[in-house]
Amino acid sequence: MSDPPLPDNDGQTPLSNDEREGLIPSYITLRAELNEAEQANILEAEDWAFKSKRKVLSVDFLKKLHKRMFGRVWRWAGAFRTTGKNIGVDTYRIRTDLQGLINDCAYWIEHGTYQHDEIAARFHHRLVYIHPYPNGNGRHARLATDLLLRALDRPRFSWGSKYLTDAGEARTRYIEALRAADSQDYAPLLAFVRS
Repeated sequence: MSDPPLPDNDGQTPLSNDEREGLIPSYITLRAELNEAEQANILEAEDWAFKSKRKVLSVDFLKKLHKRMFGRVWRWAGAFRTTGKNIGVDTYRIRTDLQGLINDCAYWIEHGTYQHDEIAARFHHRLVYIHPYPNGNGRHARLATDLLLRALDRPRFSWGSKYLTDAGEARTRYIEALRAADSQDYAPLLAFVRS
């Protein structure tokens, strides 16, 4: 197969052989077909997610959101990863670190620690950093962040006004902004999310 449905672009998480076996649609042989199937599933999930206010700051909700976004494409959708990746915390820490993020975010909101955009950017960065799922973490974190912004009565982020799954200048800037946030420099991410 010359164009396998494997994430191998810069910043995308490689899948294990077992994770690849979780692909549901049997017709998918090309990455473009995988991208199209995932995007259709994500659009359905967005419609569901924005129909009413959601309690985003919940481990159960975050798992349900991932399942809604990828459940028609991947059998493991909504389940925490069980393998190590090129990014993310150790698998045994996923649930604990997610709960820590949720607790921190609730504290920031309650005590006005940061402006709402910065709370959302920090939430997004840590959710991507934890990397709870085998794949789809960036897309999941962006939608979860937009839902958090909605709960805070803020408009969704523009995310560089581009589709960030495709390689290109916007994706490069996004990855660089996340890497800066790894060093506690949130300025590039805050600039990117509203550009």
